[in-house]
Amino acid sequence: MAQIVATKMASDRFLMATLFVLALVISSSEAATKSRFRKLKETNLVFYMHDYATGRNATVLNIAGPANHFDILKFGTMVAIDDKLTEAYDWDSPQVGRARGVYANSAVEGNDLYLSMSLVFTNREYNGSTLQIQGSDRFFIKYRELSVMSGTGKFRMARGFAILETMLLDLPTLNAILRCNVTVFHN
Repeated sequence: MAQIVATKMASDRFLMATLFVLALVISSSEAATKSRFRKLKETNLVFYMHDYATGRNATVLNIAGPANHFDILKFGTMVAIDDKLTEAYDWDSPQVGRARGVYANSAVEGNDLYLSMSLVFTNREYNGSTLQIQGSDRFFIKYRELSVMSGTGKFRMARGFAILETMLLDLPTLNAILRCNVTVFHN
């Protein structure tokens, strides 16, 4: 009987010690995570993306399409972009960078683009830094949100979100101007 009681007490002490260590690990992990997030910088950027499929300033190149019919409004069409990013709505306003990547019409209905791009900054403050953005661009909706997945340079380890707002969408020419409001947390 004494041996059973001693075994039970040892078992209880082991359980208590294990729970104490577990609680200590969880609390220190939570504190480290909170500390890490407090150290991150928050940056908000607003600029305009000029996405021109036609004209002398075209920045879109067709890559693939169903039956070689290139129409971004059709499911399966894919294009490469090298869009100019500017401080203001006007094409001639100061350039802050380029949006380089691809988008593909990923909806059978033709109303949803999968977008994957790098924002390559060329302005003085962020020159050489990049942000990687991807997500679903439902271009017929005025406001849509995409993920900022990572970054380089001044935006190293970035994560956040980008709100795209259609300022101009000319369906006959497929030319568009988007206002990009990007919020990132980074080192």
